[in-house]
Amino acid sequence: MNEENQTAGPVERRSLKKRRPVWLRVIALVCTLLTAWHIFATFLWVAPNSALREAVPGNVLKTYMSTTFNQNWSVFAPKPIDSDSSFWVRAVVEGPDGAARTEWVETVRREMDLIHHNPFPARAAVASHQLASKYRSAFNGLSKKQKDMVGHHYYKGVDWTERLGEAFNDAASELGGSKSRTATFLAMEERAGAYATQVARAMWGENVRSIQYRVGRQGMIPFNRRNDPDAERPEPTYISTGWRGTTLMPGQNEEKFSEIFLSFEEVEKR
Repeated sequence: MNEENQTAGPVERRSLKKRRPVWLRVIALVCTLLTAWHIFATFLWVAPNSALREAVPGNVLKTYMSTTFNQNWSVFAPKPIDSDSSFWVRAVVEGPDGAARTEWVETVRREMDLIHHNPFPARAAVASHQLASKYRSAFNGLSKKQKDMVGHHYYKGVDWTERLGEAFNDAASELGGSKSRTATFLAMEERAGAYATQVARAMWGENVRSIQYRVGRQGMIPFNRRNDPDAERPEPTYISTGWRGTTLMPGQNEEKFSEIFLSFEEVEKR
């Protein structure tokens, strides 16, 4: 009887293999290939730079990892994250009685409503937080003169973005500054302006004439004073721009942005 069982086992397995439908085998193969690609891409991304990265052409690796799988180890020692970022927006709005300046609106705390009690939050929950962090990083790469220029106003006429770019590039040429860092900041300036425009139009309608935004940072109570009842957080610091014209990017869905962003305000009021 033992000999019969031993011979029946492989036959049954071959029979089961034949009964598996083609579509199931295709799905299994696709899943295997995707898993292998993800492991390989993650290895290349976290490993030191080497010629092996050239095996992935163009910006495929950067686009794949940065979009969804980018890793940030700054929550761990020796220097964990020790501050909060904020992104503030206000606008000048045309009304029946003329132009009026709005109050500041802070976006990071509103977006955090998507994270609270949600184990699978949407990427919109960290949009302005990442924007604030990257904007500050780009700002820190500027020369002193360029940092001062950030507070200048650029909003008159349709060519205000060209004038802003020319001014920053001229300053980089005069001072021997880095053109690549200037280009990085101008790209972040455009992204920040586009986001601030969407926030302003969601809050105050289509009659927004100009916008202003600022990036805030506030440190935490130092770890060695965590049990001190008199310990207070440091005062926040800000990078404030001058007034800017509105920036509308192609492909933006203003209606959907407004619907989602205004839902944060409703949650905040409860």
